[in-house]
Amino acid sequence: MDLEKRIELITREPIEEVITNEDLKSLLETKTTPRAYDGFEPSGLLHLASGIMRVEKINDLLKAGVGFTLFIADWHGALNNKFNGDEKLIKNAGEYMIEGWKACGLDTKKVKLVWASDLVEEEGYWEGVMRFAMKTSLKRAIRTAPIMGREESDDLLTSQVLYPFMQAYDPFHMKIDILQLGMDQRKVTILSREMAKKMKLPKPVLLHHHLLAGLQGVDVGRMGQEDTESGADAKMSKSKPTSCIFIHDSTEEVQNKLKTAHCPPKVVEGNPILEMWRYIIFRKIKGYTIKRPAKFGGDLEIQDYDELEKLYSSGKLHPMDLKNATSEVMDKILAPVRKHFERGKAKELYEIVRKAKEI
Repeated sequence: MDLEKRIELITREPIEEVITNEDLKSLLETKTTPRAYDGFEPSGLLHLASGIMRVEKINDLLKAGVGFTLFIADWHGALNNKFNGDEKLIKNAGEYMIEGWKACGLDTKKVKLVWASDLVEEEGYWEGVMRFAMKTSLKRAIRTAPIMGREESDDLLTSQVLYPFMQAYDPFHMKIDILQLGMDQRKVTILSREMAKKMKLPKPVLLHHHLLAGLQGVDVGRMGQEDTESGADAKMSKSKPTSCIFIHDSTEEVQNKLKTAHCPPKVVEGNPILEMWRYIIFRKIKGYTIKRPAKFGGDLEIQDYDELEKLYSSGKLHPMDLKNATSEVMDKILAPVRKHFERGKAKELYEIVRKAKEI
């Protein structure tokens, strides 16, 4: 595969920001198989953003000849007091996430799975974390609080102040070249770049991906981020079930959530229904026929997202018709995922995590 095609795959949506394009090009020219990573704090159920959309992006990188490490940040979850610090539950949640990514189309044999609880036992890990801490002010560390779903003004635990140094150092210890995380993690990935310069280490390339709009619209928040208590700016997350579609939601649950979702006529920007088509549905299918009664114009055959956006923004497609089509196609996409969680280890892990969130 030529360099241009590799860059196209690596930077393809949902990637919103690359730091920097020049560094990415140089990396691909000088390293045969660079390694990227994404880190996940086990804290609950997977939704469209953390499940299907994330797997699609990882598969892009694998196709581009990039090695990939999935980092299960179980230690970080404990430091951040997830599941009240219950390390067994956090471990179960991490195992559940792996089953979820498999169900969403990731061949886990093609990626490297690393648990933070193993990484912290490796020689030199804590020395590296402490050396990063020695070069960073407390104020700078506290500014990264949103990466944990916290606010700078919160009464942070000491462990939560230590957290960003660990996350900033983790990729260097794992010899990662590309940090592929959400826009909500930008404050700590930038810290990694800053530390590389201070410590005279190779600067990692940063790929920041889009965060799906929550079902109530971006004025309320985005799917895939942890909650804070910041009023109208609260971030949508798995802890607010009506804000997102979980990968194992039933047909009825998907329909009910989409019926009440934010989807104003002709409005494209921040429309969560259109974002599903842009970042997920048209990744999984090529073209779709939206069925409508003849009195409302009849069926619409749509080949790609650009065509769908033009139809919707012009008013030729009604929000309810769009929602009905979205329910139908999302149900088909999620069917094999639900099936994966109907039996065996996957079902057992799902029930443990689901019940834990109900406590």
